[in-house]
Amino acid sequence: MATIPKQAVKKIFGEHFGLQLTDDGAEALARVLEKKAKSISAYAVKNAKKEKRNKVTKKDIQDYVLKESSDED
Repeated sequence: MATIPKQAVKKIFGEHFGLQLTDDGAEALARVLEKKAKSISAYAVKNAKKEKRNKVTKKDIQDYVLKESSDED
């Protein structure tokens, strides 16, 4: 089971799409989100260390988003 609570996933899903999400669907989506969060975190930590920082910043996260969007082009 993912560590992101199913209820949180269901709430976000409902607020954005106006539909209900089953428990199994919420668990599956939570696993996907957790995997993506780990990928983002790993990139951000690597970026912070490369710049000789002990803290991950908003910029590190934004850099990941920019990298992802440029990879899609």
